[in-house]
Amino acid sequence: MKVLVVGAGGREHAICQAFLRSEKISEILCIGQNAGIEKIAKMFDVGINNFYEIAKIAKENNVDFTFVGPEQPLAEGIVDYFEKEGLKIIGPKKSMALLEASKIYAKEFMQRIDVPTPTYNSFPDGDAAIEFLNSAKDAPIVVKVDGLAQGKGVYVCKTRFEAIEALKNLMKDEKLSAQKIILEEFIDGTEASYLVFTDGKSYKLMPPVQDYKRLLNNDQGPNTGGMGAYSHHPFASKPLNDLVEQNIIAKVVEVIKEEKLGYKGVLYFGITVKDDAPYVLEFNCRFGDPEAQVILPLLRTDFVDICLAILNGKLGDMHITWEKEFAVCVVLASKGYPKSWEIGFEISGLDKVKKDALVFHSATKDSNGKVVTNGGRVLCVVGIANSLEYARDNAYENVALIHFEGMQFRTDIAEV
Repeated sequence: MKVLVVGAGGREHAICQAFLRSEKISEILCIGQNAGIEKIAKMFDVGINNFYEIAKIAKENNVDFTFVGPEQPLAEGIVDYFEKEGLKIIGPKKSMALLEASKIYAKEFMQRIDVPTPTYNSFPDGDAAIEFLNSAKDAPIVVKVDGLAQGKGVYVCKTRFEAIEALKNLMKDEKLSAQKIILEEFIDGTEASYLVFTDGKSYKLMPPVQDYKRLLNNDQGPNTGGMGAYSHHPFASKPLNDLVEQNIIAKVVEVIKEEKLGYKGVLYFGITVKDDAPYVLEFNCRFGDPEAQVILPLLRTDFVDICLAILNGKLGDMHITWEKEFAVCVVLASKGYPKSWEIGFEISGLDKVKKDALVFHSATKDSNGKVVTNGGRVLCVVGIANSLEYARDNAYENVALIHFEGMQFRTDIAEV
């Protein structure tokens, strides 16, 4: 079989690697540029929102199905486009990708089906939100832009005055200033990411993950696309998992089934837990990044079989198994990330990484035979072991072998 993967970051490298492990796959094709992925897949330097060209590649190469990695093409309707062209594709339709593309839509969806989520107010713009805050009581509050922001449109503010400053900063950003605003109740709890495969009728739970959004140690600094993650999450006990499934996941999938909303792919629930009660902070309509990098390496079941079950509406018949080991991912980022950064710095030490660790390329390219940086988040180093402590040690031992100018990373990933 041939499979096409849309996107070329660390998440997509992990997806391609999962396909590579299947004996059913004869060729992997991938959209984008990535020095790591190009070693295992045929790359096409096409924009991820150029649906015509991507569909043309799928047709000309007789691809059996396409798997979408990033949120942007899903929000723009790549699944709808491919299905009209008679092509098989895994991901939600544009109408369901709104669960991620619009936080206001997601909030209204959750309220409609009685899924627990923090209380909120929505506003047409930053000025209206500031006017509200000027007359509000002082309290911790979360500021969010309504649409996609690559993990950078969320500010957790200790006071309403911090929230006002955050809104002023958002209004200076050309990409974010035109978006609607959510002011959300801050719930001081333990966070966990729950991801499921779904065919729109049933679902299969993946190992829960702890991710790290802030740039610096001890959850300081600005929000990012993700600076690290680990799985299995030790906080995610069976009683908690059962509660999350019963009160949240099962409700959402049942509505998708009853209302025939056409969701086929991965659904991500960002959860916070306070006083044993789980609340949904956000949805993602695809694998998280770097969550995929600590989930897919633990997958025992053939990834292709899961994808075919999703496409054929047979996921409920599957039994998916996972390794009992732990995986810890440390993201290596460029100097200046997440605001601005330079690219083109040579990466050394990749050939020294030990065989019991994995390196997923997030933003790299080949330059005259040398691997160089090509974005903000550059590499994801993953350690795997039979305990969280050993997996963490494995990851950081291999991080120490890699170098590029300006390299920055957190040193407290999986420090529990």
